[in-house]
Amino acid sequence: MTDPTLSPLTRLTQNGALLRQDISDRACVIETTIDTLLPPTTGGDARLLEAMRYATLGGGKRLRGYLAVTTAGLFDIPQAQAARVAAAVEMLHAYSLVHDDLPAMDDDDMRRGQPSTHRKFDEATAILAGDALQTKAFEILAASATHASADVRIDLISAFAEASGAAGMVGGQMIDMDGEGRALPLEEVRHLHALKTGCLIRYSAEAGAILGQASPDLRQRLRSYGTRIGAAFQIADDILDTTATAEELGKTAGKDEASGKSTFVALLGIDGARAEAARLTEEAIADLAPFGARADRLRDLACYVIERRN
Repeated sequence: MTDPTLSPLTRLTQNGALLRQDISDRACVIETTIDTLLPPTTGGDARLLEAMRYATLGGGKRLRGYLAVTTAGLFDIPQAQAARVAAAVEMLHAYSLVHDDLPAMDDDDMRRGQPSTHRKFDEATAILAGDALQTKAFEILAASATHASADVRIDLISAFAEASGAAGMVGGQMIDMDGEGRALPLEEVRHLHALKTGCLIRYSAEAGAILGQASPDLRQRLRSYGTRIGAAFQIADDILDTTATAEELGKTAGKDEASGKSTFVALLGIDGARAEAARLTEEAIADLAPFGARADRLRDLACYVIERRN
């Protein structure tokens, strides 16, 4: 096992190639699974399916899907089953981005370096594609191909609903919209992003433990790991929104400041935000101690989250 006390940058310097290859390999599996689960059609719903595929295929870091597949591997879950959960998570994430980019929300014309779904198609199609991706995600988790045990499938669905609904991602989006133009205190910003971004990342890490019917302690370890890297991911996003170019990000840069949003950078400064992200990364790595060397790529991922450039 690589020394867990290494700094994030040192760890990535040593293990970055291994992590990049692992992410690439698993992203290919997830991409193939999504492609299979969303086959193109020539019927009356062809435009809808085209928009759904446009929103989900051919782009993105697949961070959430990678977490689901990799944590499931800790419990020797077959990759095909884990990839279905990863595909469901990525579809729900894609739905949130499609809706987030709409003029009524963040009004962004770019996503992953290409036109947003509502710009490629139209607003009505984008709304329907997002709706359909959300429901498809739950359909996938409910299927016996995801897990033979109905109890496991119910657990997956219940945790997924909590992470994505009013007490999770959607609730966070509402707080984010209400907070535009207002100076929110640090704890409220933390709460906002724990819901909007963190809950789905937390679920993605926890999903492997649910599939593996892990002990409560191991499940909590992965849940805590996901919570912490979700928070670190958002802090890194805030830093990138301030420091990176639109070409690096694949979306409009500087949107948060232009929208008058309270961010970790605005509240802590860039150095303070980086220190907060580093602290969360160290704590996330400590959560993985019971898994030994099998969790090395997850340790590397925690470091990648705060050192990435897009």
